[in-house]
Amino acid sequence: MLAGGLSRRLGRDKAVEPFGGEALVRRVHGRLRLVAERVVAVVNDGRRAEALAAHLPSDVVFAVDEYPDKGSLGGLFTGLKAAGTEWAVFCACDMPFVNPDVFRLLLSKREDGVDAVVPVVDGRPEPVHAAYSRRCLEAMRDKILANRLKISGFFEDVRVRYVEEGEIRERDPRLLSFFNINTESDLRTALRLADDEGGG
Repeated sequence: MLAGGLSRRLGRDKAVEPFGGEALVRRVHGRLRLVAERVVAVVNDGRRAEALAAHLPSDVVFAVDEYPDKGSLGGLFTGLKAAGTEWAVFCACDMPFVNPDVFRLLLSKREDGVDAVVPVVDGRPEPVHAAYSRRCLEAMRDKILANRLKISGFFEDVRVRYVEEGEIRERDPRLLSFFNINTESDLRTALRLADDEGGG
């Protein structure tokens, strides 16, 4: 779970924003926990970890960015390395509708020879909501050290299995898994969706 963002556009820490009676980060954790043996929260420093620890169960593992200020790619690298498992699924802490069934779909595509399983929505890959094997670590690190921080830039050096939108919609018809909160308007929309029968 990527949780190092500064929430500049919202103007306050969105990770701890109340959402359905709990902090947003706690809601996302609960959904991840349905498909993951453990959850790693990737943060930019120790103070961030302390701030979030008050809102998360004690079994959450915190991983501080190994390469500070390297954006989401740096967070993916740190999280994948800290996971300690062959495969890990990722999402950001501001995605309140992450769907365990979508993660199960991605994980079901881990056939031999595949290093990453990435959904495609509206014709574009969604690298922050994807599954990666540890075999991606070297390619990620190479891009980070070269300061080529486009999050999907390392895809050219690994074997990616893309999952098309139609297949994802079978598990998540409204594609709400990929909705993230950046602004006050996004937050209002998310709260409205959560109240809606199909949004939670």
